[in-house]
This record gives sequence, structure tokens and C-alpha cells, in this order.
Amino acid sequence: MKATRSRAAARKDNKEAVKPVEDRIIGKRKAAIRADKSNKKRAKNVTSTKKDPNKPKRPPTAFFVFLEEFRIIYKQEHPKVKAVSAVGKAGGEKWKSMSDAEKAPYEAKAAKRKSEYEKLMEAYNKKQESSDDEEEVESETSKSQVNDKDDEESEEDEEEEDEDDD
Repeated sequence: MKATRSRAAARKDNKEAVKPVEDRIIGKRKAAIRADKSNKKRAKNVTSTKKDPNKPKRPPTAFFVFLEEFRIIYKQEHPKVKAVSAVGKAGGEKWKSMSDAEKAPYEAKAAKRKSEYEKLMEAYNKKQESSDDEEEVESETSKSQVNDKDDEESEEDEEEEDEDDD
């Protein structure tokens, strides 16, 4: 009598057969390999992005302006609740239940902060452009000086070769 296999076992074998040998994972190793891959991706992102500490931070949205005030009130009413997620969920529910008229003051504060941020960004960008221009001028002069020295050396070498040929 033939031993029959379940359909689920057959599907599992088919899926593994389709995958390349390196990607076939058995048992507990699966989580370890996934963790390794995610760490590699994160490492690439970390090295590629360098943030300027002087760059102004983006302004909060109207919801986050509301949440700043809501946190204080919520912690006074519920002093035993320490979970950040509980405060966030309660704040989200309250924000959704608020009317547009109730949200208006927070939206106005957010708009004011955004305009301040835009002014700071303009100043920051001007500062960056001026520092980039200065660096370019310095680098261009140093390159030309280096190239002049190389040209002089190559001319001297050519003269020596010409003398040797005579």
C-alpha cells in the first residue's frame, strides 16, 4: 500500500522546490536569517544618511499640538497609567470625536509653527549655499595649484628626456 501525503505537505514541498536553495529555511533558523537580512538593510540606510544636527526640525501637525496638551490632562486624570500607547489611543479617539471648530485652535498653532519653520529653513538653506560656495572656491584653487605643480613637473621630465636623447 502506498503512503499518501496530505495536500498541505505537498504544497509545502512545492513552495520549497520553487525557492532557491539558499532561501529554503527549516524550523528555527527562519527567524535568525530574517533578522540578519533586516539588520543588513538597516545598516545600509544608516551609513547612507548623514543628518545635519543644525538643520531645523519639522513642525508638529495639529494633532500633535493637541496631543501635547492632552497628555498633561490625561496624566492628571489617570496617574497610574504609565503606557504611552494608552495615552496615544485615548488622544486619537478624542481627536476623532472633536468637531472642526474644536480643532481650529490647534490647527492655527500648527500653522504658526509651520511658518516659523519655513523661515528657519530659508535661513538654513542660505547658510548651506554660502558654505558650499566657499568650499567650492577653496577646492577649485587647490586643484588648480596642484595641477600647476604637476604640469611643471611633467615639463621638467620632458626636458630631461629630450636632453638624454641628444
